[in-house]
Amino acid sequence: MKGTSDQRRVVVVTGSSDGIGAAAARMLAGGGDEVVVVGRSPGKTRAVAAQLGAEWHVADFAHLDQVRGLAGELRASHSRVDVLLNNAGLIAGSRRTITSDGHELTFQVNHLAAFLLAMLLREPLAAARGRVITTSSQAGARRDAKVVPGDLDMADGYDGMRAYKASKLANVLFTRELARRWGPLGVNAAAAHPGIVRSQWGRSGPPIVRLGVNFPFRLVMRSPSGARTRWCGWRQASRAETGEAAATSPTVSQPPPVPPPATGTWRKSCGNARRRCAG
Repeated sequence: MKGTSDQRRVVVVTGSSDGIGAAAARMLAGGGDEVVVVGRSPGKTRAVAAQLGAEWHVADFAHLDQVRGLAGELRASHSRVDVLLNNAGLIAGSRRTITSDGHELTFQVNHLAAFLLAMLLREPLAAARGRVITTSSQAGARRDAKVVPGDLDMADGYDGMRAYKASKLANVLFTRELARRWGPLGVNAAAAHPGIVRSQWGRSGPPIVRLGVNFPFRLVMRSPSGARTRWCGWRQASRAETGEAAATSPTVSQPPPVPPPATGTWRKSCGNARRRCAG
């Protein structure tokens, strides 16, 4: 495993074996960062890492034991992590799927696994005064997006899109609270909406989502490798101030310590997220 003696930023990118995660890993590595590639598919993950000459790890976030194993491997090979880019995610189908850990699949992969990984990397992140960036979505800013504490696994009234929106709203809630709790450690947090990019996302989702990501709609989506303006946003988010939510624009503003006024759907979602957390 490659160490950090050259003092480049160590950037761990989950979900980087394909799509926007792989494109982000390539961009960050091209900018001089020491990228650690994390993916679910051994073959794809190894291939991306080989292109970059990078360290790589395999972990399926549908299994939390694998997340714990990943964290142990990362702690063993890196005393500091400058950026954790929580990008792994999915949207499950119309039928509710429960993981071996007992959680609804979309909520576990998109939120619980990312939450767990960040908690387990607290020390190396604090050592670097690092940043935790989580891929969220404007879907979490929709008026019908809710996180129900008493039913996080959606036993009551499951819907694939509802589960996805809840997980993306949870990402923003997590970002705000992580910034508050870990700010004294020097750890910053940001959430980012990457925009509409042509990737494998949605292929396992509900019928309406599969329709939306397939031909002819894919023709108007940006390719992951060609979405350079999107990756400008990623790079700026990786250096952003704490608690921010970044849209696809490179422009990111720091919110005040209290929920900010309505200055656009995405920033408003950060400020008003707690109001949507239904009891």
